[in-house]
Amino acid sequence: MGHREDAVIVNTIVRQALAASKEVIGANGLNAVLRLSNLESFVNNLPPDNLEPGIQAIEYARLNQAIEEFYGRGGRGMLKRIGKASFQYAINEQPALLGVAGAALKLLPQKQRIKFILNSMASALKKSNPQVDAWVEDENDTIAYIESTCAICHSRENDKPICYLYPGSLGEAVKWATGNDYAIVETYCLAKGDPHCRFEIGEAL
Repeated sequence: MGHREDAVIVNTIVRQALAASKEVIGANGLNAVLRLSNLESFVNNLPPDNLEPGIQAIEYARLNQAIEEFYGRGGRGMLKRIGKASFQYAINEQPALLGVAGAALKLLPQKQRIKFILNSMASALKKSNPQVDAWVEDENDTIAYIESTCAICHSRENDKPICYLYPGSLGEAVKWATGNDYAIVETYCLAKGDPHCRFEIGEAL
């Protein structure tokens, strides 16, 4: 599907990302990158927790880029930690949207737990924003989470994958479902000109 020029991010996703960013880089750091990405309206002012359009996807991408650039070599690690914190906010504040409230995951094998939580994340994104196109593949013993509308790299160009926040949130989701850390590797990225962003679930660490 690729990037739509009119793509938006709903308020609850923006709120989770900003709250997670504040947790990881502090209020001053968050305010600095908000100003750097021309999102001053969110300085000390989180958006409401609803599914109304919050910002343009291109602005969300600019926020991710600002964090990466502001913190230099440490920016990628910061974004991964923000991704982890974002999932924790989602699971604590929106368990019904994720479809995990009361889920009996302990009864399932590890692989089924991974597929369950990844499918839950894709479904929640699509429920909250009909523009989103995300799905899970299980081929040749490799499970992958794929999104062809990724906002992290919206309108950005690079010769390597740059969606550093996603492996953090996906890794934290898989850890929540299985109790184990798994390597998450982005193998395709829209910023590289690929048709989608693809994140493969590797071996347990």
